[in-house]
Amino acid sequence: MPFMKKIVILFSGNGFNAQNIVQTLHQKECFVACGITNNRDAKGLEKLQTLGVKTELLEHTNFDSREAFDAELVKIIDAYKPDLVVLSGFMRILSEVFTNSVRAINIHPSLLPKFKGAQAIERSFESLDKECGVSVHWVSSELDGGELIMQKSFFKQTNESLESFSAKIKQIEYEIMPEAILKVLG
Repeated sequence: MPFMKKIVILFSGNGFNAQNIVQTLHQKECFVACGITNNRDAKGLEKLQTLGVKTELLEHTNFDSREAFDAELVKIIDAYKPDLVVLSGFMRILSEVFTNSVRAINIHPSLLPKFKGAQAIERSFESLDKECGVSVHWVSSELDGGELIMQKSFFKQTNESLESFSAKIKQIEYEIMPEAILKVLG
């Protein structure tokens, strides 16, 4: 499908967002050339393979430095010649070796610039903020600090459980990421 824009998805875990991207956009709005994970136990591997998407494993534990891992990751990505790389639960802080070479976006479960980094859902839930949500941003050398592409929010309910709050975040992620990909590829 040479007329379709190509994306590569990076993920580390269950792959629910990656699966959603494939089910929503693959061979409809764009072509998912590959899903790459740094975790051999990532459940997303099987999810993407079941959907017919090629996957690759590049374990960061096999490298002496973040930069060495990122250099090899960039080589693998470049082989697919994607129009965009999508970080979808890719739990790695990327060095400038990656950020200076790859056009990538990331989804983050908070209204950035608040709650950058890990445990963003829990920190957002525990905060006094009434309005919470999800951000999609360009990947830069600053952790969760790239230019915002899109945000979507909701209002936290009084006495809401973490489970209910997390489910709202996940639902927004499933809506916003495909929209952001199409906006960027537009």
